[in-house]
Amino acid sequence: MQYIYQQVLQRLLEHLSQAQRASLQLLIQRLIVAAGGIERIAGFKLMAAHDGSQTSSHALACLRAAQLSIAARSPGTFQLRIAVVRQPGMSTTALRNIEQSFSALFLHDDPRIELLMLNDQQLRTFDSRHSASASQQQAERNELLLFGHLLAGLPRAGFGSHGYLRLAELCRQALGWRGGIDALISAQPLSERRRYLAWSRRALREEDLLSIRPIHSCAASLCAGMSELRQRYLEQLFGQTRTVTSALADDYCAPAMRFITIDDLVHDPDVPHDERLNRFLGCRFDEQYFAGDRSGTANPLLLAHLSGLHAQFIEDSEYREGVDAYLRRARLQMQSHGLPRAVQNRSLGRWQSSEQVQQRRAQANDVASQAYGLSEAQLVCKLFAPFVSRGLRLEVFLRRCHPGMLVALPYMHKALQQLPAPEPVVQWMLDISGLSLPLLQMLYQREPQACARPRSLLAQIQRRGADLRQLRLPATAWAWLKAGQPGTRK
Repeated sequence: MQYIYQQVLQRLLEHLSQAQRASLQLLIQRLIVAAGGIERIAGFKLMAAHDGSQTSSHALACLRAAQLSIAARSPGTFQLRIAVVRQPGMSTTALRNIEQSFSALFLHDDPRIELLMLNDQQLRTFDSRHSASASQQQAERNELLLFGHLLAGLPRAGFGSHGYLRLAELCRQALGWRGGIDALISAQPLSERRRYLAWSRRALREEDLLSIRPIHSCAASLCAGMSELRQRYLEQLFGQTRTVTSALADDYCAPAMRFITIDDLVHDPDVPHDERLNRFLGCRFDEQYFAGDRSGTANPLLLAHLSGLHAQFIEDSEYREGVDAYLRRARLQMQSHGLPRAVQNRSLGRWQSSEQVQQRRAQANDVASQAYGLSEAQLVCKLFAPFVSRGLRLEVFLRRCHPGMLVALPYMHKALQQLPAPEPVVQWMLDISGLSLPLLQMLYQREPQACARPRSLLAQIQRRGADLRQLRLPATAWAWLKAGQPGTRK
């Protein structure tokens, strides 16, 4: 096996850029110092999250090169735990890229490597063939739909927060898996890291969840705090009342779990889209993730589709106009990430003609169906949010999208008020919303969070986009919520 690992290392070094090879010794030195010396490196356990993005794949390649380089000149080397971020809507290409990179780096049969994933809230060994269970898909569908109904606004709102809260739960469980780890590796660029920590600190402070240990210096405190934040978020989403306030428990005798940042050593600014390393890792271009480099937080194809539906049904405009507005923001984001113009044109060029837009629309509907079990009609229903505020916009929704059901409007209100109603009417509401009757009745009694509780955790999360940046909501964003007249011209 040692000979095989040497061959893997040699091939890997041949595909690293000159800057990455030059930084490899600095990376090795940083890890040895963190371990407390070369004599302790064999017992040093590290963990990194892998979201399927190019950034994660390249960072993993550099960590593997460091691990095998140390093993070639020392009796032992560090152990590496990889927590795979598998979010709903992750494309088959992204999953294939993860599997291909693991195979290229020879990770599956190495006892120094642990590959983990979260499925049904349980940590298990990573298996790209393992699909989400029916219960997990239903939970993710309910979360997406309830969030949309309670915080109807910009289609792209909240997706990044959802993804990072799920990531925190994955990391919390993975940190304590089979004896725990010594440090958490982060390859996020400094600007993204600062934004995430600032958002986390603000959110935890609002919920009185800041622990004694600062979250910027203790990975365990950060993950535990954000995991608890996710529980509170779900409780608010489903209208549950917290009877006992749980405080975060710190083990003051245990040393703080360190962050080791390596973004300055693994990313080559001169080669931001390294095709040579991608070919070695077996990573293919993923057209679904044209708007950013983090595959594990939000699906841009689905976000573009929601923007188009919002323009068509809520703004009474054209589907193409909503998509074009999203693509303009996507190009700016790609430019800020340093993606070459050729890659930008290759990605956005798939939306040029009307025929291509319709193809992407069908593809996005397939993503929504496979990831959440949702149809386009159910996505449109989510954008209208017709059931909140005692069905304030239910009639408008029916007139705009389902005029044939207007005759059943009184029976719908009866069913939502928990009164007897014809079964076909109830079944139609379940089919068009994708939610169960108890959840629809719960929504009927609640107000939009942006209007009723603008400082609630749900409203705070809604104001963040997929990159955790504060969304600039136009002045008219909530006007239709109050007027109850979406999709109609004045």
